[in-house]
Amino acid sequence: MIALALVCLFAGCDGAQPILKQQAKRPDPFPAAHRPVATIVSSRWSTEEARDRLKEADTVMDRAGIAKGMTVADIGAGEGYYTIRLAQRVGPEGRVLAEDIIPATRDALAQRVARERLATVSVRLGEPADPKLPDASFDRILMVHMYHEIEQPYEFLWRMRPSLKPDGMVVVVDADRPTANHGTPPALLACEFAAVGYEQVSRQDMPSAGGYLATFRVKGARPAPEAIKGCRAA
Repeated sequence: MIALALVCLFAGCDGAQPILKQQAKRPDPFPAAHRPVATIVSSRWSTEEARDRLKEADTVMDRAGIAKGMTVADIGAGEGYYTIRLAQRVGPEGRVLAEDIIPATRDALAQRVARERLATVSVRLGEPADPKLPDASFDRILMVHMYHEIEQPYEFLWRMRPSLKPDGMVVVVDADRPTANHGTPPALLACEFAAVGYEQVSRQDMPSAGGYLATFRVKGARPAPEAIKGCRAA
């Protein structure tokens, strides 16, 4: 009681107001994902040798229109299978930003990039709901076998949108199966992208990459977070 009296004396409280006020938590303006979210089980989808035998990276980059001089983001880069091959494809005039949300994975990839002396590649740590990409910077953003692991897809896509150049595209490679089984049904993918103001440009089956490849570009103004309508998986 003496301590409380001293606090009131110096703070000027009158006993009618609480001494400590809890700040109310602001509600999340983005809708929740009405679907299971796959857990991150590994930074490696398959061996690089096996993927190269199927010409996976070459086929994805060809269909995505990735060319010399482009600036490309590799989201969920893992051990760097695409990062290394993207650097080779865009050449010395291009740039690659590799991003992952797991610090140890990011560090291992940074060591590989340094070891292979890839001066055009930078490695960054992102956040689960925010890739933290610079505005108006990328011709292509790759998301390979990772979209189903994003817990807050609407916020993620909303924050990623400004990083595309006016003619830039997002390239998603995933499996056509439920998200709980480490895939994303194509209709659900298109719905979630459309909810944040993207339009689908193309979708092609890609057995060599374990499923399909879909591309998206920005359409119209970015919606306000509270105006986004969530999608439901079938």
